[in-house]
Amino acid sequence: MKLKCGIIILTICACILARNDAWKLVMILALCIAGLFLVDIFDRIRFKKQVDELIGYVTKVQNNLELPELQKIRENELGILQSEIYKVVAILKEAYSSEHRQKKYVSDMMSDLSHQFKTPLTAISLMAELLIKTDVTEELRLEYAGKIGGQVRKMTWLIKNLLTLSQLEAGVLEMKEEEIDLAEMTKDLEESLEVMAEVAGVSLSAKVPEGIHVKGDPYWLREALINITKNCVEHTAEGGFVKFSASQNNLSTLIIIEDNGTGIAPEHLPHIFERFYKAGNDSPNSVGIGLAMARQIILGTGGKIEAFSELGKGTRFEIKLYR
Repeated sequence: MKLKCGIIILTICACILARNDAWKLVMILALCIAGLFLVDIFDRIRFKKQVDELIGYVTKVQNNLELPELQKIRENELGILQSEIYKVVAILKEAYSSEHRQKKYVSDMMSDLSHQFKTPLTAISLMAELLIKTDVTEELRLEYAGKIGGQVRKMTWLIKNLLTLSQLEAGVLEMKEEEIDLAEMTKDLEESLEVMAEVAGVSLSAKVPEGIHVKGDPYWLREALINITKNCVEHTAEGGFVKFSASQNNLSTLIIIEDNGTGIAPEHLPHIFERFYKAGNDSPNSVGIGLAMARQIILGTGGKIEAFSELGKGTRFEIKLYR
């Protein structure tokens, strides 16, 4: 457009200078028309090239739903169209990615459920077959029935916790925000796990100063702390210890749960908060869901959790809840 205006202005100036020479005037007008014609052709070619580029861009997006590189167009309405296409594609890409993540999450969940239910269902099936045999004594029938009940309770527990974990990961589980006396909660936690620690031969101690208060959901925060502490007890040999301590400053509250148990290998440490992940030293009864739940609860409370460990020396969990 600027080039066309320039040609017209120069032509007008040339015509004024050559107004007394008819031949020169005709030549100037002819050259002006030819110049405008050529400029128009080049504009059309450039416009077609840009349109073809946009069509190719949209085709790539349609086939791969990606944001391929595209040369920036800065001219007229075509540049606006390019900008709008890019915005729409970005929105579609985000929607596609979100849907893809959800589908993968559901797929992984179904795979995990199938894996977790395979063993108890096989056990229930075998014991049910034994129950219908005529030569089974009444004592064995009662034993098999009890074992079937135990497997059903285990599956019920797993389903309940998986639903809770799914709600936590999706951010749809409503959490209260109340002021929690951490020292009082710790005493309750210590009493709840006292029998488990005694059976395992592990010393469980808590040192939380009075006056430390945090904001959060009392039920779910307690659930997270119990899961972490239970994990420490389960991986500590007889004669070992599990310690619970806390401190507070103007910015945050730091909760430390540590043991002198078996520890976690470096290759397993980054994955211990993943759902159903099991390190090499997990107990046979471990499902691999407790730490995943604890992490999601702490994240939902606005905090963060980190784990530090060394094989043969123990593990240390640091939970930071911001004020």
